[in-house]
Amino acid sequence: MRIGGLTPLSTLDFPGELSAVVFCQGCPWRCRYCHNNHLLPARGPESLAWGDLVDFLERRQGLLDAVVFSGGEPSIQNALARAVDQVAELGFKVGLHTAGVAPKRLARVLERIDWVGLDVKALPEDYPAITGVPGSGRAAWRSLALALESGVALEVRTTWMPGIAEQAIEAISERVAGYGVRRFALQACIAERARDVRLRGQAPPQPSAALLENLAGRFEQFELRQ
Repeated sequence: MRIGGLTPLSTLDFPGELSAVVFCQGCPWRCRYCHNNHLLPARGPESLAWGDLVDFLERRQGLLDAVVFSGGEPSIQNALARAVDQVAELGFKVGLHTAGVAPKRLARVLERIDWVGLDVKALPEDYPAITGVPGSGRAAWRSLALALESGVALEVRTTWMPGIAEQAIEAISERVAGYGVRRFALQACIAERARDVRLRGQAPPQPSAALLENLAGRFEQFELRQ
C-alpha cells in the first residue's frame, strides 16, 4: 500500500463509528475542486509504511471501531484487498471512500467492506469537465450500480462546485435516487484549497429552500455539509 497520510481519530468518516482514516497515495483523475493535491501523484512527499500502520492499529484495538481507506483513490492500489483483510482480522470494521474510478477493482473488494462513501460528481456526460478524464462518468456510475448490487452500506455524496447550477444538483440527485440510493449528502466545495486556482476565493453555492426540501424528500437520509 502507498500511504500518504493518517488521521488517527475521526468521528465523521464512518457514520456512527470512531475510526482511523488511511489516505492512500495516487489518483488518475484531476478534479478541479480536489483539495488533497499532494495525494494525486503515485508517489508523494510523505509516506507511511504499511507495517508501521499495522503497529499503530494493533495499539488501537478496543479503542477504535473502524478503519477507513480514503485518498487519493484507494481502489487503484493492487494491495487494497489484502490490506482490507488484514485490518478486518484485527477486529476493525472497514470503510472505503471512493470516486468509483475503477469499477472492476472496486467489485473485487466490495464483499470485504462494511461501509462505502461514494462520490458522484455529476451526471455521466458532465464528468470530464470536472475530472479532465474522458469516460470517467461511465466508470463512476458503473461503480454506483455495483455498490448497490452488492448490498454494502452506502452513502453517496456530491460536492457542489462553484459555477454548477442548482438544476444540475437536482438532476444528479434525481438520478441517484432512481438507482435506489437511500443516503445522500450534499457537500460544500472547499474552494480555497482547490486544485483549479480559478475556483479559489469563490463562495460556495447556497442551496435554496426548495432544493433542500426536494433532497430531504428523495432520500431516507439526507445531510447538508457546509
